[in-house]
Amino acid sequence: MTSCRLKALIVLTLMLGAAGSAIALRPSVKFSEPVRKIELESLIPKEFGEWSIDGSIVPVIPAPDLEEKMDKIYAETVTRTYVNADGERVMLSVAYGVDQTARLRVHRPESCYTGQGFYVKQFGNGYIKSAAGVIPVKRLVAQQGSRHEPITYWIRVGGFTVTGLIGQRLTQLRYGLTGEVPEGLIFRMSTVVDNARSAYAIHDQFAEDLMRVLPLGARSALVGNIPFGSGNARDIIR
Repeated sequence: MTSCRLKALIVLTLMLGAAGSAIALRPSVKFSEPVRKIELESLIPKEFGEWSIDGSIVPVIPAPDLEEKMDKIYAETVTRTYVNADGERVMLSVAYGVDQTARLRVHRPESCYTGQGFYVKQFGNGYIKSAAGVIPVKRLVAQQGSRHEPITYWIRVGGFTVTGLIGQRLTQLRYGLTGEVPEGLIFRMSTVVDNARSAYAIHDQFAEDLMRVLPLGARSALVGNIPFGSGNARDIIR
């Protein structure tokens, strides 16, 4: 086990104990603001920069046996495919939920794609520089037969953006210590190409172009206010 991983597990263990004690002593919890629909359908434009909707390709969606569970987790979802002037395509899936506790937190693409019969491998972490700030992201590659689908995603929990499972749980616990139930979303981009690095460059450009045209409030709805932590600490818990 790497030292970073060990440190992360130690931090998680300590926070779990602290959160458990704090929550046990609290008579009730309250939802963080805002607890309302953020209207993803209108928040994310159908056309921006050189990108527009391409109705010929549909992103991977959850298997039918997961639909009931997903309805409980998400208040809103948007699933679209965009194409630019060069014919490059990005399949976008954004899902928003008002309750990001452990019981109802967003589904990570690793499990979603695996449930659809894909083999999913980790490609690593990255950052996207945008008008909304530097967004930490997770990179994956999903494969099914000859189909290769590189994936880039991030998760917003309350006001924080995370990528790793540990970072997601630590942020939930951080809110738990205040008695708040955070809302949040997952923002996922993917492209069907064999060259993963080329796909990630397309994803980065797509996200940059999107954030550039969004007003401040819409950017915050998608990426939060600030990334969770900073410097080395963020690298440990992401």
